[in-house]
Amino acid sequence: MGNFVNHIGVIGLGSMGMGIAQSLIKNNIPTYGFDLNKEACKSLLSSGAKAVSQNAADYAQQIEALLFVVVNGRQVETILFAGDKPLVEQLRPGTIIVLHSTLAAEQTKQIAKRLAHYQLSLVDAPISGGAIKAAEGKLTVMASGEPALFDKLEPVFNAISERLYRVGDAVGLGSTVKTIHQLLAGVHIAVAAESMALASKAGIDLDLMYDIVTHAAGNSWMFENRMQHVLDGDYTPKSSVDIFVKDLGLVMETGKALNFPLPLAATAHQMFISASNEGFGQQDDSAVIKTFKGITLPEKKA
Repeated sequence: MGNFVNHIGVIGLGSMGMGIAQSLIKNNIPTYGFDLNKEACKSLLSSGAKAVSQNAADYAQQIEALLFVVVNGRQVETILFAGDKPLVEQLRPGTIIVLHSTLAAEQTKQIAKRLAHYQLSLVDAPISGGAIKAAEGKLTVMASGEPALFDKLEPVFNAISERLYRVGDAVGLGSTVKTIHQLLAGVHIAVAAESMALASKAGIDLDLMYDIVTHAAGNSWMFENRMQHVLDGDYTPKSSVDIFVKDLGLVMETGKALNFPLPLAATAHQMFISASNEGFGQQDDSAVIKTFKGITLPEKKA
């Protein structure tokens, strides 16, 4: 038992990070939560966190593993390496950094190299499943890193995930698999929006169209989940348009690095960029449907 990491920090208490932190607490793992949002910190404290703060450095000496659930690679790098006395200098050597955020494989590898200078190891562990699965401790994790680190993190992955896929030992492989997954997720949302926009233009009742598709071969998880938001006229972001501007951007970078054509991903990426450009970047990613002109979409019921 002594080999397991015990005190876990979670950086980023949005819908995913909050669910992850609460799942750790439910499994009696001493958990520290960090977020610039004081309300999120307060909320986690009332759920039973050992401590919360806006700055992970405050508890750097207590933490044995630090889980990053932030928006992008830039945030990861800023939190770890920025400032006069960066966090990497304050964490104890041997602390494990777990990256749950979606980054380009190349950036993940560079971060791992920089961490090694401080005797800090990295597990590349992107996640999928959304806020609901995070809250239930049933995420899907696509991870790569040294086998010994997975042994130490076993209680953590048991607490937060339903499925842990070990993609390989090399950092970057987890990020690549997640990026390929995001290609599908982004294209599915974009094509779901296109089909429902066409239905609207043709004067088909959208509830009827939704009912037919969700009971027929054209359905996808993303169609079923995201087009419900369109029917409700509710674009409160579970995952925003700008997340897919970023993630499909990573898909395109991967294609470019491998000199590999990705025609559908490229088109979907342009659709999300259009939606962001039109001012819908912070809305739910299903708001990509709003880029289609000449149609009437359901309004949110008061």
